[in-house]
Amino acid sequence: MQPGPPPGYWPRQNPPPTAQQLQGRNLAAQPEPYPYQRRPVYRPKLRWVATPPPGAWPHRRVAPPERYLGPPSYPVPPRWGFPNLVWRRPTSVPGTASDEIRPIDRLPVLSRSLIGILFGFAVLAAVAAGAEIWRYVLLVEGREAALNRSVVAFSDGFVLTAGLLASILALLPAGLAIWWLLVARQAAADVSGDDPPRPVWQVLVGILVPVVNLPMALSIVSELEHAVLGRPRDIRPKPSRQVLVWWGAWLLNWILLGVTIAWRFRDDVQSMADSVVLVALTDLSAAVLAVVTALVVRRFSALLAPSDARAVRSMRVLKVAGAPEPELRPSRPAGAAR
Repeated sequence: MQPGPPPGYWPRQNPPPTAQQLQGRNLAAQPEPYPYQRRPVYRPKLRWVATPPPGAWPHRRVAPPERYLGPPSYPVPPRWGFPNLVWRRPTSVPGTASDEIRPIDRLPVLSRSLIGILFGFAVLAAVAAGAEIWRYVLLVEGREAALNRSVVAFSDGFVLTAGLLASILALLPAGLAIWWLLVARQAAADVSGDDPPRPVWQVLVGILVPVVNLPMALSIVSELEHAVLGRPRDIRPKPSRQVLVWWGAWLLNWILLGVTIAWRFRDDVQSMADSVVLVALTDLSAAVLAVVTALVVRRFSALLAPSDARAVRSMRVLKVAGAPEPELRPSRPAGAAR
């Protein structure tokens, strides 16, 4: 039995020549080591992937499920819970147009600043009115007796300082109040979905122009209150009692201011003494107007802007009085499943 071809070889197509066939060629028959030809070997491409052997990494411990012990029970009534406010979806998306500050978001900060400045100005106007009243008392005493020079000099300096501060600082609450009015109008329009009832230039003319602002101020503030309360636009605005009180303080302040300015042009002694009284009354009316304006701003801002949870005082239930007794639970049958 002859051995088969080695791996990778196959038989030739023609057998090798014999010795008789090679005579006359001066060639000697040389036996071939293998009567086969080697064929090419095609090895498949392999990809070696190294993986850790089993058990190289520690197994993750699986926590056994806890046994159900029933509903939670507390030794005392729990005090935790959700805050008492309205949850709403955030509308500010970074990088988009919604990231801009809306009027409804700007209103709380602006109203807090305005209310503080208005109360501060009311105190300053009351101090200026007190200085004018003191000067009038000195004028009455000077008709019958000589006055101390130092007291008169201090009174004059006090009146001048308080009057200048009240006159200059009156521009700050006035400008801030107009800004708050414009922002509140736009915020109320955004909440209701309608446009403001009048353009901005009419609002500025109706507030800043003398004589024209006397009747127009009531219409502008009444329209703002109408929009803040969410009333229909086709109904005529009807001012509340608080708005009417504010308008009365507004009229009184402007009328006293005009009379005081006109009275200053008189040169007689009695007119000069009367002007001191008029200035004191004007300062008092300005203080009253500032306080009433602060109350109106606080009310309108509270109706428009949502309440801040940090500003709400935390409350807890101490006892319940007069509540009906809870109904008794019926007894469970002996064989009933839980």
